[in-house]
Amino acid sequence: MNGVRLAISWLTVLPVRGPETVDRSAARRAILLAPLVGALLGAGAAGLLWALTRVGTSASLAGLLVVGALALITRGMHLDGLADTLDGLGSYGPPERARQIMKSGGAGPFGVAGLTFTIGVQAFSFAALADSGRWLAVALAVATGRVAVILACRGIPAAPGTGFGVLVAGTQSAVAAVCWPVAAVALAVFTVPGYPWLGPLAVTLGLATSMILVRHCARRFGGVSGDVLGAAVETTVALTAAVLSLAVRTV
Repeated sequence: MNGVRLAISWLTVLPVRGPETVDRSAARRAILLAPLVGALLGAGAAGLLWALTRVGTSASLAGLLVVGALALITRGMHLDGLADTLDGLGSYGPPERARQIMKSGGAGPFGVAGLTFTIGVQAFSFAALADSGRWLAVALAVATGRVAVILACRGIPAAPGTGFGVLVAGTQSAVAAVCWPVAAVALAVFTVPGYPWLGPLAVTLGLATSMILVRHCARRFGGVSGDVLGAAVETTVALTAAVLSLAVRTV
């Protein structure tokens, strides 16, 4: 139960208190359960999107509101991580300088541009999925973003000076890194009826792209950090939802 409480307290603003002390063992369990928290968030996002469109909200506005709601319930930490990561990648200094930029607390031009683009992709993708009633696809895209965290915490060291990275980096087993993506791909078969390969393709592309980003960040920054994990979440959600929205148009 400590793992459940910690996962919810880390990944949402829900009033759930985590354990008093957190070590790598507790962090491992919490990260292992991240996709389940993602499924909860995804179900909420799909439900909110459905409700907004049912009361007459345009699909585009509903999609944007859902992205905002997800940012609110997750404290905006994943979007903040994305912005910090992009600012770090956009710097030309050594890894130490890049890590300092990421910790500065401000958002530079790379971060602002990346946030705008990512939020736009997610909002318009959710809108397209809402137009075609693909509620499962919305939920799966959000949950898949948390599956990316499992992969990012497998076999990659923590960046120097990153407290959260030290807690979670390298904590996930090979079994977890295989089972969660396989589960997401299997569920994706049902997201686009008549085209069972399109959902799995979206999940695979989303996870593969985020892992390329994570490994590039690990080389650039000397390892992974909480910011990099946030960037992996948002990148995966955006790309998975985008590919699913393109798939909707072929039905």
